[in-house]
Amino acid sequence: MFAILDIETTGGSPKTEKITEIAIFFHDGKKIVDEWSTLINPEKSIPYFITGLTGITNEMVVSAPRFYEVARELVERTENHIIVGHNVKFDYSFIKSEFKNLGFEFDRKTLCTIQLSRKIIPGHRSYSLGKLCKELGIEITDRHRAAGDALATVKLFELLRERQNGEFGTLLHEPSGRYKNLNDNLTIEDIQKLPEECGTYYFYDDQNQLLYIGKSKDIRHRVLSHLGNTSSRRAMEMKQRIHSISYELTGSELIALLKESGEIKEQKPRYNRAQRRSSSYWGLYPGKDEFGYITFSLKKINETADDPVTCFNSKKEAREVLTKMVGKHWLCQKLCGLYQTDGACFHHSIRQCNGACIQGESVSAYNRRAQALLDSLTLDRGNVLIIDRGRDPEERSLVRIEKGIYMGYGYLSVNEGYLGIDEMLECITPSLDNRDIRQILRNWLKNNSVEKMLYY
Repeated sequence: MFAILDIETTGGSPKTEKITEIAIFFHDGKKIVDEWSTLINPEKSIPYFITGLTGITNEMVVSAPRFYEVARELVERTENHIIVGHNVKFDYSFIKSEFKNLGFEFDRKTLCTIQLSRKIIPGHRSYSLGKLCKELGIEITDRHRAAGDALATVKLFELLRERQNGEFGTLLHEPSGRYKNLNDNLTIEDIQKLPEECGTYYFYDDQNQLLYIGKSKDIRHRVLSHLGNTSSRRAMEMKQRIHSISYELTGSELIALLKESGEIKEQKPRYNRAQRRSSSYWGLYPGKDEFGYITFSLKKINETADDPVTCFNSKKEAREVLTKMVGKHWLCQKLCGLYQTDGACFHHSIRQCNGACIQGESVSAYNRRAQALLDSLTLDRGNVLIIDRGRDPEERSLVRIEKGIYMGYGYLSVNEGYLGIDEMLECITPSLDNRDIRQILRNWLKNNSVEKMLYY
């Protein structure tokens, strides 16, 4: 069965725009067997130029149902149907986005009549719905309204099927481009079961041995990128060994990062070798010289038992970042380990250093700026709960830090009413703290926003 549809929207991006109309013709491969259409209140203003194109006004949708009010019916009506559309990716992405906002994963097979037209009737100057239908003699009534365009797509679909003498099945089930890199052990259905949501994912071999752990804001997309990776022999080898894939949703990207790092160190999957080796990292270490000036040095992490204030993947990256920080805080190259000399640093000669390298600046004045750099890198030393999005709209995630030490993460339901600190802490699953975890937390809190930081 086919659900041949068209939608109208407030704009071109499913991330920022909304659906204003849906029309679907249900087709058994020979004829229309049912139809369904409705205006949708997008809960935002329809731009003037969109109204000019579609004729749909704000007044027309003000009393129309909101998407969540028709969502259940849409799911039930399209179950076991292949979604058909002209440039179906556009329509399907909007519908998926609307469902994702409701915390539901809408997943259907799709078929694009543009792609089919190019295969079955090549040579046309344009494959836009209007121009193609005109050349083929298909009349479109009510252009740029969902029902008019959907009905034209039905007629095009039937013409294409007739050109194939009814042998449409091989084209319908032909793997789309994004699934062309699957190995012999995986099916399209295996990948389609993966959510386009945030979490961790796991690759297993034919003996159910764990091969790899990863994290992503979009699990399905990231898995497909692995399967299409031909950049190295190791990547190709891993791809061929994958027999099954599992996942866990986290909602929060921060928790996905923490979970991935902790599980890699605990389970040591074969193909996470680079990520489980922290010995190759470089760390930034603070200290003080004989005059009391705060100093910084770069060392390999495995060369000292001390904890760095931040970590880097290579010495080159470490020097580049430290150089920028030195410039930003007007610090001395010599005291920061970037310029080896017995006298003044190079920056002092060009008046970009106040002379701490030769005791020409007071210790207190210099250390205030050096401490500002430290504060920007140091994980909060208090007790704090980081509250962020959960795995669905009715849930929030928690990450606990106590005196600068990572203690674990958990989830709580927003429907449980007011919860005190003690009740929140009971939701936390204890986890091990380590250098990499603290680096993840530092970088995340520096570069990302969360819903709330609760100090206790």
